[in-house]
Amino acid sequence: PYTIRLVSDILESNGSSSMATVCAGSLALMDAGIKISGPVSGIAMGMISDSTTKKYAILSDILGDEDHLGDMDFKVTGTEKGITACQMDLKVDGLTYEVLKEALDQAKEGRAHILNEMKKTLAASKPDLKPHTPRAVTIVIDKELIGAVIGPGGKVVQDIQKTTGATVVIEEVGNKGIVNIFANNQEVMDAAVRRVKAIVAVPEVGEVYNGVVKSIMPFGAFVEFMPGKDGLLHISEIKWERLETMDGVMQVGEEVKVKLVEVDKKTGKFRLSRKVLLAKPAAKEETPSA
Repeated sequence: PYTIRLVSDILESNGSSSMATVCAGSLALMDAGIKISGPVSGIAMGMISDSTTKKYAILSDILGDEDHLGDMDFKVTGTEKGITACQMDLKVDGLTYEVLKEALDQAKEGRAHILNEMKKTLAASKPDLKPHTPRAVTIVIDKELIGAVIGPGGKVVQDIQKTTGATVVIEEVGNKGIVNIFANNQEVMDAAVRRVKAIVAVPEVGEVYNGVVKSIMPFGAFVEFMPGKDGLLHISEIKWERLETMDGVMQVGEEVKVKLVEVDKKTGKFRLSRKVLLAKPAAKEETPSA
């Protein structure tokens, strides 16, 4: 979702500012956490030649005067795997194959040397973007879950934006819901993503959840074990010991760890258990009658 703008400010130059830009720009991209395939170095090659004697000399990393007075400005960039770009200006009629090959071979040595120096500072892209880099994440959900993320009158999505500081945009595409989340930094993004994923997550039988008691009934308690998802914790599933009443057993708002033991195939209702997470008391031995 990003447009990458790489700016190179040249304050002074006595050589190839464009090749300096290639090297510094490569390091800047990697430092920013942008995943490039590998660092790129560049070098400007020159040539001084005598058309009468046919003698010539290939120059590496030419200075300003060598560029001005020489016969060639040959810029070569590449990674350790090969050349990525090249550009040539000539003041002579042309180059022989042998001269071109020599220039490329000499450029390869120069690029390799520069790459090794660059790797001493940074050898590869950093694993993540800068902490304060604006973030954008897209989460694809089932169409039926769009309403759960938006909430009645937009209450849920507005609360996510208010509490996290992120911007959440939801749209329906075909049979899917596209949730686009935008944040100013990674911390805000993580908080918003957690909220959305918690809403759209599908409960799994056998998983253990940290729930909150929402209401208490004579036959048990209803526990919210995921955002917007309540399940019945029957009185018989609270403790291994038999409970005759719910009086004083639990309170609304109390946190309780529960296990999802069943999802009713017809109604979709959730059945929870707390006692399966507790140690089962040893069976009492019966005292033989006299």
